[in-house]
Amino acid sequence: MLKIEHIGIAVKDLEKSNEVYAKLLGKPQYKSELVESENVDTSFFQIGESKIELLGATNEESAIAKYLDKRGEGIHHLAFAVENIEAEVERLKAEGFQPISEKPKRGADNKLVFFFHPKTTNGVLIELCQEIK
Repeated sequence: MLKIEHIGIAVKDLEKSNEVYAKLLGKPQYKSELVESENVDTSFFQIGESKIELLGATNEESAIAKYLDKRGEGIHHLAFAVENIEAEVERLKAEGFQPISEKPKRGADNKLVFFFHPKTTNGVLIELCQEIK
């Protein structure tokens, strides 16, 4: 793993949360992106080498909407940047971590992403991400 790439935070109102984080961090988000396949709208804030990703549901069936209903707003996942996502997925599966999907898929911010279930990672949803070149 190279670094913490970003911390994902589930929010009920993305527009209001953008205002909160812009005030908190002293600068606006640098990017907003709709990820239609996941029914999520995202905003990114850069903090040094790492980022904060705000996640808002675009419909009630999305994973983020279900998360918000169950747990409320807050940290949703921790993402790590990797050089070779497929090799890292295989390494972690061999170590006993439970994957959520079969293979990496396209996510926000020009990344391939893959998630591991919080049941096997001390209650934290873990995302691996690799820059698409």
